[in-house]
Amino acid sequence: MIRILLVEDDTSIIETLSAFLEREGFICAKATREDEAKEKLDRAPFDLALLDVSLAKGSGFPVCRAAKEKGVPVIFLTASGEEESVVRGLDMGADDYITKPFRPRELVSRIKSVLRRSGKEPAMTLGNGVTVDPERGIVKRDGEEIKLSALEFRLLLVFLNHRGKLLTREKLLEDIWDIAGDFVNDNTLTVYIKRLRVKLGDDPQEPQLIKTVRGLGYRMD
Repeated sequence: MIRILLVEDDTSIIETLSAFLEREGFICAKATREDEAKEKLDRAPFDLALLDVSLAKGSGFPVCRAAKEKGVPVIFLTASGEEESVVRGLDMGADDYITKPFRPRELVSRIKSVLRRSGKEPAMTLGNGVTVDPERGIVKRDGEEIKLSALEFRLLLVFLNHRGKLLTREKLLEDIWDIAGDFVNDNTLTVYIKRLRVKLGDDPQEPQLIKTVRGLGYRMD
């Protein structure tokens, strides 16, 4: 699990944002003061720090310096018009910044981008104890690695990249053909989806991960 240190002195922002990040699968520790943030950096390892520039007690800049000394990537949360603060933060080694107000989804995208550049991209979590590490091509179930063929893995990635969206059989065949360069017909696709479900522990009779939308296609929620 990815551990994030959120440093923000606005209690409404910190509670709302931490709850959202935890729903996204991150572990979130909170601090409202400079000294509190530095203490938490000393006591526990973090994968990323989200720092407000202006704190009621202290500043985000010393926290940034402490985080970078420990090799922790930093994203600054800045108010509009704080261009000098942005430049100073980037000069100190901050990895990115985002201007308030921002959309939570945009922040998550920035977080994942920084984690990816830092070699700390989180594994994607599915149901049934399944995790997927797209960068390393590793799929695990309950901690044990699952062996997927190249086409099975590509099929899984297509579903992951379109979570919550309906995928027609034509769309799936198109994406697999483009990447794999192998001929996959409609019947073969059915076989691959069944194999993938079995390997992921998804009951083919009552699937919960890769759901069949009758007459239309498939969807991974």
